[in-house]
Amino acid sequence: MTTTKTTSTKWALDATHSEVQFKIRHLMISTVTGQFNKFEADVETEDDEDFTTAKVSFSADISSISTNNEQRDAHLRSGDFFGVEQFPRLKFETERIEKEDDENYKIYGYITIKGVTKKIVLKAEFGGIVQDPWGNSRAGFSLTGKLNRSDFGLSFGLISDAGGVGLADEVKILANVQLVKQVEELV
Repeated sequence: MTTTKTTSTKWALDATHSEVQFKIRHLMISTVTGQFNKFEADVETEDDEDFTTAKVSFSADISSISTNNEQRDAHLRSGDFFGVEQFPRLKFETERIEKEDDENYKIYGYITIKGVTKKIVLKAEFGGIVQDPWGNSRAGFSLTGKLNRSDFGLSFGLISDAGGVGLADEVKILANVQLVKQVEELV
């Protein structure tokens, strides 16, 4: 009886060359951009560099949220929004990944915010794989997606005191990630 050994490849997130941002309309006349400064991901492909086989587990530290305004950032960490004391992390797990063409993928998965888990679809543009000057293989992706914040109990500010829309319900997600292939050490 012959068994086929499946080899998997681990990819480490290079956080210094990656970013996770969000954008939301404010008073429906402008857009506020924010980001998470601390995040991590575990990525594993079943077939070396075939990202359709990837299993991705991502999390962001909510306390690292930054919108370039300390007062607003403190409010976002409060119970009115993320409730960082009770829900310190935002999480994402892949369900499956579909390759549309050589540069575009759809990533289906589950996002958990404030204890609520919902399905989400992200679009990913594959930047390619290159060898860096130190001999490491690196892969790059640009991701975009949308979610409705009220689905996660983040409904503060939907309606302003004057009766207009204070903050949009739709939040745009933008991320640029660089992954480094991990080399299995032979012992």
